[in-house]
Amino acid sequence: MKTLRSLLFNFCFFAWTILLVLSGVPMLLRDRHAIRRLGMAWASGTLWLLRWIIGAQFEVRGARLAGPMLVAAKHQSALDTMIFYLLAADPVYVMKNELHSIPIFGRLARHQKMIIVDRKAGAAAMKQLLTEAIRARDEGRQIVIFPQGTRTAPGATAAEAPYQPGIAGLYHALKVPVTPIALNSGLVWGRRSFAKLPGKIVVELLPEIPVGLPRAAFMRELERVIEAATQRLEAEAGLAPRSPAAEPPPAG
Repeated sequence: MKTLRSLLFNFCFFAWTILLVLSGVPMLLRDRHAIRRLGMAWASGTLWLLRWIIGAQFEVRGARLAGPMLVAAKHQSALDTMIFYLLAADPVYVMKNELHSIPIFGRLARHQKMIIVDRKAGAAAMKQLLTEAIRARDEGRQIVIFPQGTRTAPGATAAEAPYQPGIAGLYHALKVPVTPIALNSGLVWGRRSFAKLPGKIVVELLPEIPVGLPRAAFMRELERVIEAATQRLEAEAGLAPRSPAAEPPPAG
């Protein structure tokens, strides 16, 4: 039964995604907010499919994100790339360049002024990231970045997927608070997994990290709070606790 439910969900999800992407073509003639509303429909519809086909619930802990800020999120699932349409007033994702090559989708991302970065470009990529992030900040948007740079499996430690320094560069340059995000989405929709499992997806908006910390202290604090909260959410869902030796060091 789980296999059949997963098969049905995957079919419906890709059909829903293709329908919305094609619907977005005429919106390229309108302002980016029309496409943002399409993104909200994409996320809402996907959560509806997860609920009614898979039996998965969705819970948000914390207030909606608004105003210029950095949003540093754990990344366990493809679901994470859409849910901030529902959690933030005007999100802008930091996206890898490979996504820009997807037909139509890449054009829609550009039209929304998403920050698309070629990670192979080295210093030039960081310069581009900072330029576009400053523009987004000045527009009052919420800049969503996955500081580990890749999806991680539930239970994986920061040692297996280290936090990348790009987030510290943004924090230092933009001088806006950072909202860390913990989640457990990988327990329902795993990385590169066909199977979708019943359960509760929880996204928790953690207390802001204020402006002004030194880079090293900021990175330690960001990793500490996200990893601790993610482990707590995974434990609430029944995943065995990680080894104490794998825990990130305390801030200070």
